[in-house]
Amino acid sequence: MSTFSKTEVLLKLQAVPVVPVFFHADAQVAKEVVRACYEGGIRVFEFTNRGDRADEVFASLISFVRSECKDMALGAGSIVEEATAARYLQLGADFIVGPLFNERVARTCHRRGVAYVPGCGTITEVGNAQEIGCDLVKVFPGEVLTPRFVKALLAPMPWSRVMVTGGVEPTRENLAEWFKAGAACVGMGSKLFPKTVIANQDWKAIQEKCQEVVQLIQEIR
Repeated sequence: MSTFSKTEVLLKLQAVPVVPVFFHADAQVAKEVVRACYEGGIRVFEFTNRGDRADEVFASLISFVRSECKDMALGAGSIVEEATAARYLQLGADFIVGPLFNERVARTCHRRGVAYVPGCGTITEVGNAQEIGCDLVKVFPGEVLTPRFVKALLAPMPWSRVMVTGGVEPTRENLAEWFKAGAACVGMGSKLFPKTVIANQDWKAIQEKCQEVVQLIQEIR
């Protein structure tokens, strides 16, 4: 069962509007990355369902988070179908993220009071997701849609809350483009976790990068 409600997750994102997006097959590496992000000020973390036995890693990770990073909302990403969503909800996921919008996943999450953040690439998809109760949608892939899409979406639908994933970089210039366009929050993967940093187990570097990004966003907003 999830620890944080949909409302609580959204409030965390409002306070610190950046979501690390990460997968690693080694549970210990995943724990160290989550801890580094937590110490860097992050309070919402997305572990993606992208490898064999990812759910087993997640099960170990969520036990760690509940014990060592108690204020961290841990969710599952890259979820495209109802059965997989149900599996992660059973393990205690605080939210579910997908690269696409799946109405059955939405209903499964909403039945449990858990936030579902579906990937949307058109204004119609955003509208359909909102109609079924998705308070936050993921504009994906960001590098294709660009900040102009976010700005254009919000013109006729200013109530929309969007998280941009893909094409987001931890630089003042790039973050300013997304937030000035109207993004409510952003998701970042490899830009926060370069392969060399992970290989060198430089957890301090990840913590410092997260602190830097959080500070930049506060200044931009």
